[in-house]
Amino acid sequence: MKIALIQSSLFWENPIANRNHFEEKINAITEQVDLIVLPEMFTTGFTMNPQSVAESMQGETVLLLQSLAKAKNSAITGSLIIKENDNFYNRLVFVFPSGEVQFYDKRHLFTLAGEDKVYTSGNEKLIVDYLGWKICPLICYDLRFPVFARNVENYDLLFYVANWPKPRVNAWDILLKARAVENMCYTIGVNRIGLDDNNYEYNGHAQAVDFLGNYLLEPQETDGIFIVELDKEKLLETRNKLGFLNDRDFFNLKT
Repeated sequence: MKIALIQSSLFWENPIANRNHFEEKINAITEQVDLIVLPEMFTTGFTMNPQSVAESMQGETVLLLQSLAKAKNSAITGSLIIKENDNFYNRLVFVFPSGEVQFYDKRHLFTLAGEDKVYTSGNEKLIVDYLGWKICPLICYDLRFPVFARNVENYDLLFYVANWPKPRVNAWDILLKARAVENMCYTIGVNRIGLDDNNYEYNGHAQAVDFLGNYLLEPQETDGIFIVELDKEKLLETRNKLGFLNDRDFFNLKT
């Protein structure tokens, strides 16, 4: 599977500017890729003011992603603010080339920023079946909670979209490697760069790690489109050889 990671600065609370920006970025991808990954809240930045920027699942951003996914013959994913039944969600959408949309609502809301006061948390883990791969998409703060991410579904790829600030980026790097090793899966992280209107700085560190903790893409700090290729045969061969997942714990989470 060939994946494009798009790391970029964001226009604060400006969905129109961000849609135009990422449309240009996506159209600039000349290679045929299978999946394009955008950051968390890629239409707005990590805002606690969703009232004026929230959209519906039939809104402009989802429609644009569907159009681009069809045109590029590639799935596209990232999170945005969705309003549904008078609740606001930090929602990751996974848009297939066919136009089908699956979604995951962020479970672990970032209490340090008051995200839990503004948004409604999800409680269902999503496993996407795509091109023979099982994919688990999660969002930012979820990275700190390994129990929810535990690979009890035999997924092949775990990825996180984020607005993870520079002062704590060392944790981002460590935990992405930890998730890859403990779950014996490819793990990808896509963050943003630049300053937001709360004066928080982001230095990206988009990266890809294999199932043994080796970098396929070392942490990147610049604006860019970074393409990685994953080999499922190598993954399965290593899992069969080592058998670590055979000894995993199974458990039930309280919702």
